Amino acid sequence: MLSFLFWNLHNKSLLDSVARIVLQRQVDVLIFVESGIDPARLLPLLNQPAPKYFYHPPLFSSACQFFASFDPQHLKPLHDDEHIAIRGLFLPGRVPLLITAAHLQSKLEAEAADQRSVSRLFVEQIARKEAAFAKEIARSGGIPGHPSTLVVGDMNMNPFEEGMIGAEGLHGVMTQKDANRRSRKCQGVAYPMFYNPMWSWFGDRDGAPGGTYFKNRSGHQINYFWNVFDQVLLRPALLPFFDQNDLEILTSDGQDSLLDRNGRPDATNASDHLPLFFKLSV
Repeated sequence: MLSFLFWNLHNKSLLDSVARIVLQRQVDVLIFVESGIDPARLLPLLNQPAPKYFYHPPLFSSACQFFASFDPQHLKPLHDDEHIAIRGLFLPGRVPLLITAAHLQSKLEAEAADQRSVSRLFVEQIARKEAAFAKEIARSGGIPGHPSTLVVGDMNMNPFEEGMIGAEGLHGVMTQKDANRRSRKCQGVAYPMFYNPMWSWFGDRDGAPGGTYFKNRSGHQINYFWNVFDQVLLRPALLPFFDQNDLEILTSDGQDSLLDRNGRPDATNASDHLPLFFKLSV
């Protein structure tokens, strides 16, 4: 079992909250965006009483920051730019993973057309890396032609927006049954699919928050209030290793709440985004 934590930190360090979540939940892979974390300050908190966690530096300047509970030789950097980071994860005896982390353009600086365009470029980059990685995946026990790709990040779009659901975009469908088709044809072109479990995290759900990010667009005709900008998507090959019950939007670090008195993300004392925690039984 591998466990993952993703969090947009709102340009803060939040060292104590991060350390509590990681140590209490035994997180294996930590991915941060808008991170104010200094690895030299976080690692001593994580590595008590014994060394376990490592910082995994990027190839170049990157939107995403990685830490993990295994040596950097197992997490191969494949791509870094201002919006995405792609890593190949090879652990002995485990299914190899192509991990793609993202912090896509904010709605404050991009129109819907811009976000669709970035999503298309994002997927093209993933496809290139999946093709280049196919032989290594096969040698390491993966299934040729069935990439074990995981995408996680702050997409700055909801699952229903065109950049997330469109065939030329991330093509993240809401049910495993549909995702298991693996692809669908649109105007004669076959587009591969992702499964996006975040569709089911809107609104009232057994005391869970209504999403990962709250924005009151007072005065606008359309006001969702809650958004699910922070998402995890899986290629169909990973569905046998995923249980919906192993996915959470966290509202506490185990000691302090990450919500304000109104039940919204506490942007003052924590972050304006809530973290995602999930597991894969690989």
